[in-house]
Amino acid sequence: MEVLKNYINGEWVPSSGTKTLDVVNPATLELLAKVPLSTKEDVDAAVKAAKEAFWEWRCTPPLTRSRYLFEYRNLLDQNFERIAETIVKEHGKTLDEARGDIKRGIETVELACGVPSLMLGTIEEDAAKEIDEACVKEPLGVCVGLTPYNFPAMIPLWFLPMAVACGNTFILKPSSQVPITAKILVELAEEAGFPPGVVNLLHGSRDVSNALLESPDVKAVSFVGSSPVAKHIYTKSAQNGKRAQCQGQAKNFIIVMPDANIEKTVSALITSVCGCAGQRCLAGEVIVPVGDIYEPLRDAYVEAARKLRVGYGLDPETQMGPLASKEQCEKVKWYIQKGVEEGAKLLLDGRQLKVEKYPNGFFVGPTVLDEVKPGTTVFKDEIFGPVACISRAQTLDEAIKMANTSIYGNAASIFTSSGKAAREFAYKIEAGNVGINIGVPAPIAFFPFAGWKDSFYGDLHGQAKEGIDFYTQDKVLITRWF
Repeated sequence: MEVLKNYINGEWVPSSGTKTLDVVNPATLELLAKVPLSTKEDVDAAVKAAKEAFWEWRCTPPLTRSRYLFEYRNLLDQNFERIAETIVKEHGKTLDEARGDIKRGIETVELACGVPSLMLGTIEEDAAKEIDEACVKEPLGVCVGLTPYNFPAMIPLWFLPMAVACGNTFILKPSSQVPITAKILVELAEEAGFPPGVVNLLHGSRDVSNALLESPDVKAVSFVGSSPVAKHIYTKSAQNGKRAQCQGQAKNFIIVMPDANIEKTVSALITSVCGCAGQRCLAGEVIVPVGDIYEPLRDAYVEAARKLRVGYGLDPETQMGPLASKEQCEKVKWYIQKGVEEGAKLLLDGRQLKVEKYPNGFFVGPTVLDEVKPGTTVFKDEIFGPVACISRAQTLDEAIKMANTSIYGNAASIFTSSGKAAREFAYKIEAGNVGINIGVPAPIAFFPFAGWKDSFYGDLHGQAKEGIDFYTQDKVLITRWF
């Protein structure tokens, strides 16, 4: 069984550590590879390589850097299906979901290709008599990406292309649950010709992450994961003088007004709640029907959820795959039971699902908890599974107030035919990504991924111009010639 290697200074090298973790297909339980738990020595080697490669890469013209990214984009496209199948095998998504994962990542590479114009500075002639003033953008140095299991391609590609496009060197530390996709992404960066030390890959656990956070040579950290860990990384980064953008958890509310189109709304709700088996930070979790639409919407959703075909993502008939791990599977089942204990009505129980061809997979079927009370555990906590919590409101104002009680502010959506209701919702809702008749309000790469409240720790979000600003620092030049 293959033991994955780190990629440091342009070479694939074994970790100096002796411990490994199994990489398992969550549907079939097939052992795919072993991932090493890298050591402090491995971290030091990667940081040293990235630091030593920085100056020459920083001096490389942005136009030249963008040409590497154009080649990288082409290689990602050429290897599209191979990456998608790898994502299905190590994460559990359906093949179409895996393709969407890669497409979103490629969007960011395409954005980063425009770095010659995105890094343009500003100048003011005659800021004072015979004095000119200019501001230029310069790279930071060694940057790190700590990425989660739920989007094995997209999230590493949120960070890597933007960081190196701006002239930084980069170390990717992916989740040990989905390291094979990261390996392919870095193999393609190597094939694209990035100089040694510009792109590096470290496998491992939280010890690797903490060692990177403590390194004085790391200048910026990008992270996606749970909010407690996001807060820890943000705090530790600040203590060590680093920039940080840390995307955390979510509890996304979807408000459905009485004038909404039920058929189209239910279709969008199914995709939002059950897409990627609910394992995405933009998944809808709390559905809030307003007024008389409550019963017809509820019944239509339960019927649609009941018909979803759950199975292995590579099987063409599958519409929803397994959860990514045994731990996540047990966690989702615990939340379902907790909801029942707290008084919710279980209209559809995904714990009873049996997938005939894959009896040992980490499957939980679509689940519906009705009459979920505000303040209960399943109303407040992110479940991260295909569980819809239905909580009724009588007015739009009541629904918005319910949503705004959440400590999270990643996303929120409304379904309505009323422009007035849509505007009021967009104006008052406390969330960074807002959907109007959109179940998954995922911004494209040219807009920031704008989480609020405990869904984000930092000042500059990923993607778009904010991503460029995060990976650069301003230098102001004030000049006078005698």
